[in-house]
Amino acid sequence: MNPIEPIEPQPETGKVVEVNRADRWQVYYRLRELGISCGCAVDQPLLVEVYSTTAAIQLWSVVRQLTASRGELISHLERCWQTSNDPKES
Repeated sequence: MNPIEPIEPQPETGKVVEVNRADRWQVYYRLRELGISCGCAVDQPLLVEVYSTTAAIQLWSVVRQLTASRGELISHLERCWQTSNDPKES
């Protein structure tokens, strides 16, 4: 797929999500690395086809990395570490 070619969404099989124009190219390249179908045209938002829960979580994670503050990202990482190191969970 050409990076500036729009995708044709198929609502029966997936969801199309608009991503902020300021972040679209960073999100686009990362999602392509993850194998998630996406595309955009000049002066248009990025469209992402989400077919699975895993793809939805990956999209959320990629967008969050670009939009969350450093403090929010640190807090999230610390909560993940606490959860994975909690002896009650073992």
